[in-house]
Amino acid sequence: MTCTDLRWTCTVAGATIGGVIPETMAAVLLTGHGGLERLEYRTDVPTPRPAPGEVLVQVAAAGVNNTDVNTRIGWYSKDGEDADATWSGVPLAFPRIQGADVAGHVVEVGDDVAPGRVGERVIVRTMLLGPTGGRPYACWTLGSECDGGFAQYVAVPASDTVTVENDWSDVELAAIPCAYSTAENMIQRAGLAAERVLVTGASGGVGLAAVQLARRRGASVVAVCSSAKADDVRTQGAEETLDRDADVLAALGPRSVDVVLDLVGGPSTTRLLDVLRPGGRYATSGAIGGPLAEIDLRTLYLNDLSMLGCTYQAASVFTDLVGYVERSEIRPVVSGVYPLAEIGRAQEDFLTKTRTGKLVLVPPGSSS
Repeated sequence: MTCTDLRWTCTVAGATIGGVIPETMAAVLLTGHGGLERLEYRTDVPTPRPAPGEVLVQVAAAGVNNTDVNTRIGWYSKDGEDADATWSGVPLAFPRIQGADVAGHVVEVGDDVAPGRVGERVIVRTMLLGPTGGRPYACWTLGSECDGGFAQYVAVPASDTVTVENDWSDVELAAIPCAYSTAENMIQRAGLAAERVLVTGASGGVGLAAVQLARRRGASVVAVCSSAKADDVRTQGAEETLDRDADVLAALGPRSVDVVLDLVGGPSTTRLLDVLRPGGRYATSGAIGGPLAEIDLRTLYLNDLSMLGCTYQAASVFTDLVGYVERSEIRPVVSGVYPLAEIGRAQEDFLTKTRTGKLVLVPPGSSS
């Protein structure tokens, strides 16, 4: 049987959808570390087939994230030689199809997967657990360690695809997996309750997700963002905003915050620790302001602070998140939608940081 013999159909919102799985597909290939010239849009990439335990997802939409850019430029490498330029600390295999966010439909299943899964509307866990057996602190990231969502189709572990039942658009669903799971993981690791929390980088995809998810838990949110985006961030649940160039210690005072969710890092880290109350928690999952920070260890140990690096995600993080989505307890902000072929423009716009929320790519043939 060839790929062109494979047909699938399902019913979504009362309408029958379906099609033929082609032998080749449109996809963006990352051909090496570097600039946007390393992204090659092609329409003759072989369509993957699901291995045992996998499903084939027809991608309806895929979000743009910092990790896509960081992986492309080799930012994760500490020695600058690209030998450790992935989440797992091994060289990246080229060509690689990036894309940490996937929303779409299951159109084919591999051996050992129930045929009834065909037609399910799903989002895919960004931090895949299937390839690692769920081993704690092992990282296998969609679009880095394996091919991701910047394509018409992607083969992924069936256990890492989660059915979603709601009336959101595919574009909205594609804004969820990476940003919201990152934010929810930070919140769960920090044990955030109805406390005062400071969120840096609050107008970006992860930051805005953190604002919404913190408010969902009853927290009082202080958000750091540009003044131009302050109104947007307050609309999403922040009670107070600070300009990103402000001195947070002068603005808030020492020992005034229970939890810091830091997505910026860099030189500002020292001041963020100063605003934590004794017993406070600092959680980080990003460093767009720079990977190096100098801290005063006296602040850390004399105040019994906890510092948490947050990458590995327990399985419950994603399933909890899908529950929030289905109960409409959160909703993403999507500020731009682009054809997959215009990924370069999308990433350029992403890097300007002038928009609030998420940018999303749509492959050809998607109804989104």
